[in-house]
Amino acid sequence: MSGKIFTPTNQKLLTNVVVVKLKKGGKRFEIACYKNKIVAWRNKIEKNLEEVLQTETVFTNVSRGEVAKGADLKKAFNTDDLNKICVQILEKGEFQLSEKERQTALNSKFTEIASNVSTMSINPQLSDHTLSL
Repeated sequence: MSGKIFTPTNQKLLTNVVVVKLKKGGKRFEIACYKNKIVAWRNKIEKNLEEVLQTETVFTNVSRGEVAKGADLKKAFNTDDLNKICVQILEKGEFQLSEKERQTALNSKFTEIASNVSTMSINPQLSDHTLSL
């Protein structure tokens, strides 16, 4: 041994990744997506599938690089079209948000609810009240 570290040339490193998982037909299918794009896709802001996916490959395990077999995909999704399969996984699958993203969403929802309660409960003819958090 020469002591050199062997790095495969065909290995694709996935960075800034969110794994979207969907269990269907007794099998688990995963796709690798960009963190900032998955929420935009679900909110119908991002429409381009190529901008959301890091790779148009469906995996059984993204972290190990195990690609899903075509027969399993056909059996579970009734199609061979990877784009349609990826869309189904994006729409119905589960993914984990980071703590910062969860906190931002929670703060946004709190502000929205507080604003709605404020506008519904204050009589604007009596005084001028503004929402301050």
